[in-house]
Amino acid sequence: MQRLWILAPALALTLTACGKKQTGTYEVAEAAEAAQGSNAALLAAGADALWENRGDEASLKNSLAGYEAVLAVDPTNRHAYNQLVRGYYFLGDGVLTDQDAKSAAWDTSVTWGKRCLALNTDFVARVEAGEGEGLAGAAFTVDDVPCMYWMASALGKWARAESLATILQYKDQIYMWMGYLNELDDQFFYTASSRYLGAYWAALPSFAGQDLDKAEQFFQTAIEANPDHFGNRVLYADYWAKKTQNRAVFTEQLTFVVNGDASVIPGLEPEQIAEQAKAQFLLDNVDEYFAE
Repeated sequence: MQRLWILAPALALTLTACGKKQTGTYEVAEAAEAAQGSNAALLAAGADALWENRGDEASLKNSLAGYEAVLAVDPTNRHAYNQLVRGYYFLGDGVLTDQDAKSAAWDTSVTWGKRCLALNTDFVARVEAGEGEGLAGAAFTVDDVPCMYWMASALGKWARAESLATILQYKDQIYMWMGYLNELDDQFFYTASSRYLGAYWAALPSFAGQDLDKAEQFFQTAIEANPDHFGNRVLYADYWAKKTQNRAVFTEQLTFVVNGDASVIPGLEPEQIAEQAKAQFLLDNVDEYFAE
């Protein structure tokens, strides 16, 4: 696979210095003394049961509290970390509606992601040596993939909600991490790296290297590999079709999603339903996105 991150465009803009910083740290928490007698496996089983109904806000939040309880007992439990990073991302992306609450959820996802990636001592050593979080990602292994992907996704959403300056501040780090993901597992979570890179190249401002042809190639790769993953199509419509003013592609992709079977991918129904809601919203507002 190509080392895509090597091609990341460098931007020396004073604007990036004004972006908001995410405050999480790369450190593993210690076990809480009061929880020493608890059983991490039982706590995880309870959280997993609640996770199945994660499309419901209360169930998802209770599930996340359960995974936090697991880490209070076992601070190195990767499953709990993976679920927390993914779960807080989904809370912001597919469950909550208030923008401030969504941003807070993504910020929490990033914070848990940093704690998860702190399990990789080589990565942390590189960060502490001054390599920067982007380049230090060369130390990632397959074990790091879930937390790395969901953290990068949450960081991108959080930055986009904050400001252009914040987007520019983190864009190279996120791009590098998607390149590492593409190397380690280009099929992870239904071609996540291709889907994300498609959005990345389309979302960049024109002065920062936007490349709509490259974006379309990545989206097509994701859709061809996983045509029933609704997120691939919603991002293609929302990021690429809008930017190119291609109303036909916009309508075709979103209609496919709205009319699709949310249960077509076993275990992914909550995310698929959330994507259908996004697709319906975009279709309902189609006239706002395209010139007469």
